[in-house]
Amino acid sequence: MKVFDLELFDSHYYIKRNTIVEQIQFNNRTFYAKFERIDESLTPLLLKQHLDRHYTIAVPLLRDNRTNYLVLEYKGEEYMRFYHLVKHLFKTLHITAYQIYQGKHGETIQVFIKVTSLTLQEAEVKLSSISNALKQKLTKKWKCLPSSSLPEAYNIITLPYKKLNEFL
Repeated sequence: MKVFDLELFDSHYYIKRNTIVEQIQFNNRTFYAKFERIDESLTPLLLKQHLDRHYTIAVPLLRDNRTNYLVLEYKGEEYMRFYHLVKHLFKTLHITAYQIYQGKHGETIQVFIKVTSLTLQEAEVKLSSISNALKQKLTKKWKCLPSSSLPEAYNIITLPYKKLNEFL
């Protein structure tokens, strides 16, 4: 399914519920999922309902332990600084295949870096180096996905709401 400029896995999707739908035991930790897995393809109607904020929809980042996107999701007051810092860092690292979107709230920025079918381990190495470079300039208020420290049901990303233009 294509959402904005993103080609996302669409074998299933997740819909956010108001209550905990699943308790997940993973690596001696307990996760309480509020996203319910729906084993159907995402439809244009569901996407429209998500963009109209009737539902919160998320999609998986992994298929067969491989990903096509590395995601940085920032939530904090310095979102504008994060936005410009990411653009500058990517320029110095020669990363050109990325898109920046606004999440559900104005202070949420989602950065999708296009990659070619990386394994989860390869993805984590790349995300770690990017995150470490960002940490030198900004207090860490972002998460990196996908991650091997999270169960499959947590290696998901909420669909973006708006593409951010160049001149924020």
